[in-house]
Amino acid sequence: MAQAEMTEERILPLLPLRGLLVYPATVLHLDVGREKSVRALDKAMVEDHMILLATQMDTQIDDPMPEDIYTVGTVARVKQMMKLPNGTIRVLVEGIERAKILDYTEEDEWFEVRAEILNSSFHANPEIDALVRAVTQQFEQFLQVSKKNTAETYAAVADIDDPGRLADAIAANLSLKMKDKQAILEAVDVTERLETLLQILSDEREILELEKKISQRVRKQMERTQKEYYLREQMKAIQKELGDKEGRVAEVEELRAQLEQADLPESVYERVDKEIDRLEKVPQSSAEGSVIRTYIDWLLALPWKVEDQPEIDIHRASAVLDADHYGLEKVKERIIEYLAVQKLVGEHRGPILCLVGPPGVGKTSLAKSVAHALNRKFVRISLGGVRDEAEIRGHRRTYVGAMPGRIIQGMKTAGTMIPVFLLDEIDKMASDFRGDPASAMLEVLDPEQNSTFSDHYIEIPYDLSKVMFITTANTLHTIPQPLLDRMETIYISGYTEVEKLRIAMDYLLPKQRKAHGLTKDKLSISQDTMLRVIREYTREAGVRNLERQIASLCRKAAKMIVAGEKKRVTVTLKNLSQFLGTQRYRYGMAEQEDQIGVVTGLAWTEAGGDILAIEVSVVEGKGRLNITGQLGDVMKESAQAALSYIRGRAKELSISPEFIETHDIHIHVPEGAIPKDGPSAGITIATALASALTGRPVDRRIAMTGEITLRGRVLPIGGVKEKSLSAHRAGIQKILLPRDNQKDVDEVPESVREKMEFVFVEHMDEVLRQALK
Repeated sequence: MAQAEMTEERILPLLPLRGLLVYPATVLHLDVGREKSVRALDKAMVEDHMILLATQMDTQIDDPMPEDIYTVGTVARVKQMMKLPNGTIRVLVEGIERAKILDYTEEDEWFEVRAEILNSSFHANPEIDALVRAVTQQFEQFLQVSKKNTAETYAAVADIDDPGRLADAIAANLSLKMKDKQAILEAVDVTERLETLLQILSDEREILELEKKISQRVRKQMERTQKEYYLREQMKAIQKELGDKEGRVAEVEELRAQLEQADLPESVYERVDKEIDRLEKVPQSSAEGSVIRTYIDWLLALPWKVEDQPEIDIHRASAVLDADHYGLEKVKERIIEYLAVQKLVGEHRGPILCLVGPPGVGKTSLAKSVAHALNRKFVRISLGGVRDEAEIRGHRRTYVGAMPGRIIQGMKTAGTMIPVFLLDEIDKMASDFRGDPASAMLEVLDPEQNSTFSDHYIEIPYDLSKVMFITTANTLHTIPQPLLDRMETIYISGYTEVEKLRIAMDYLLPKQRKAHGLTKDKLSISQDTMLRVIREYTREAGVRNLERQIASLCRKAAKMIVAGEKKRVTVTLKNLSQFLGTQRYRYGMAEQEDQIGVVTGLAWTEAGGDILAIEVSVVEGKGRLNITGQLGDVMKESAQAALSYIRGRAKELSISPEFIETHDIHIHVPEGAIPKDGPSAGITIATALASALTGRPVDRRIAMTGEITLRGRVLPIGGVKEKSLSAHRAGIQKILLPRDNQKDVDEVPESVREKMEFVFVEHMDEVLRQALK
């Protein structure tokens, strides 16, 4: 048996090795560059040239600590030192004997350790002889499988008689993991060392044999693939001779048949033919083939010449528009004009309309009705939040997963060159580093350019000039001016109360009854009740919330009927609050009696018109002017202009010229929580000031609106229709309007015009004569 013997303890400088291990009786070159290692080397050269070589556990650590270094290393003699040009020192060392680190005596400047020398002696016996023979045999087989070491290596190792040195020499010639090499170094007992090496050699040989099998299998697979490719090409040639059509050949033949049947322009025909030729030459397994095939499919699927020729019937179109939407006369008139021109000219040239208005007024549904009226295909895309130019123009085919833009996709969906194409929410497009889609839309919507629209994917100019484009927007200020210039803008300001009532009774109520499984017999709502729903439970320009309230009534009625509470539900003015709760909104009513300093004005909001009471109070003071009611700058300036006009006309109005120095004036517009602005309250404020300063009451039956100048001229304003309806609703009998607004009265419903008197004024003097009693 081998017997381990412990020798003396020695103090030695320590050189940590990184990714390297030195065995006894081994000569090796080392490159030393770390400062601690260089100082340890100098220490060894000054003394007896002896140094301890120990491997560090982690090669990534540049400055190892004692706990990072294995405790068993090799005492070596430094035989030669040479400084290289890069500052590194190359050292030739010879391993002498194993040693175990007991403790570190120096760690700061260099490593110095107290080490125990480990020597091993053995007595020859059959077990060691058997181990030596097995290790030598395994090493020979390992060299044959690996083919990395030469025959001289085996010969040099086989001549070693000492079993311990034999194990060290074999381990030094193996490419092993560092932990395996260290295990052999730490095996002081020769028997244990040979057994460890035998196990490692056996494992490594098995791994090498497995790698060899895998390599042979892969090579055979490659040979089989090449053979299959050769046979497949032969099969193609045979199929071509026999006329059989399979695989790529059949695909190309199918595409050529589709090309001959398709009605394409000459330039498109040539392009598709060229792409089919390319597809035929591309190998079946190539990814480029699918890209070419997809491109060909798009070119063949697009309508290049397809034009539906529906017979133009103006009367039918008018009837369809009236059946789908109540009011909106301007839009309907524009569509009928377009149809009349098409009927006379005989060719299609699509207009580009932009419907602008608040939410819920029916812009999108109107576009559908237009397509229905024209008997054309309808395509809709939403542009809200689109910020990538490629969404409009498409991606170039060099990109993976490239596709045409939304315009070309919509044309493919339509299947015709003359659809009605709705571009919804065009005011909500954005731009960022990916491009500016609003600018890309210029080519789509410009009548002079869209006949040759260029999509990055299709690459062939496409004719969009015959498409009827309809765009929708809530506001115009977010649409770029060049884009807005290409479109014909039609404003949909919203519905009046009369229109909302007609829409609710004729459209929304029947629709919601049907949706909730009700009939006229099961649910009835009178016009007066519906009018109260409109006035007290909704405040909007459109009818979206009104439809929600009607749906709520239908749901509650359905519940009552199903629960057996009632067989028939009638919603009246008295029980309306039981269904919808207390009223949510209030609307203005005319004053009950003539008052001094209080005038009824008219205001326009996005939810329609309303009346606005303006109050003026005059008290003794020092001439201060207070304006309250959360008024905007324009309205405050109107108040200043009105006051200046009254001061200028003080003598004619029998007002003391010194009133401005002896009295404080307070102008207030009620509902102070609601912001108000605009110039149309100018004559109303001036009348209230004149009434308060003269002590003459204002006729409560009169309402007015108009802008005032310092000279007293009355300038025109907007929203005449909505303001007139609100005045009629509030019980006003006479309205004072600027003379320049006389043309706008035609838009007021005839039923309202018959019950109200419209007085047109040019100067403030006329207003005061009419209003002051």
